[in-house]
Amino acid sequence: MLPVRRWALLSSGCAPVLLIAGWAVAAILEGPSYDPTSETISVLGAYGASGYWIMTGAFLALGLCHVLTALALRAAALPGRLALAGGGASAVAVVLVPTPSSGGSLSHGAVAAAGFTLMAVWPVLAATSEREAPWALRPIPSRVASAAMVLSAAWFVYEMDRQGAPGTAERVVTALQSLWPFVVVVSCLRHDGEVRAMPS
Repeated sequence: MLPVRRWALLSSGCAPVLLIAGWAVAAILEGPSYDPTSETISVLGAYGASGYWIMTGAFLALGLCHVLTALALRAAALPGRLALAGGGASAVAVVLVPTPSSGGSLSHGAVAAAGFTLMAVWPVLAATSEREAPWALRPIPSRVASAAMVLSAAWFVYEMDRQGAPGTAERVVTALQSLWPFVVVVSCLRHDGEVRAMPS
């Protein structure tokens, strides 16, 4: 049995591409009034924003990609797969409770925080203690990935608190979180290829 379905290359690879393309195109549609350094991605998905439908589509696609990848990652521990799927569901939920055109939203913030948390802990929860596990599912790389996501999320909170550059920080953490599933899938497929190439 394959440690991961091969079509997971598509679902995991599309996640960061669609997310980054979504915020880039939505920012262009928003025009010079939008500052990607100081304003969050959620602003692009707010009701009334010029790029609302683009960003909404990107969030929905991101969520679907994560759920599909979680289904395909057979080599990962079940708690990690569930956390990854939960992170994908949170991306979809963000669409259901978008940020208002002005001011903050407690419900939107809660959903976004849940998504950040699930995506930050899934690498550790997905890790396996098996000695011959794929590289990206081993304890040390998994812990490093989670630590990088937690630190970048903490940077985002810091920037939000001081009203500095939360847009930049958010882009860093979401890019890391959307890219790691692809790294894990590639690691699993390479590992499977190496195992199959070994003489019996």
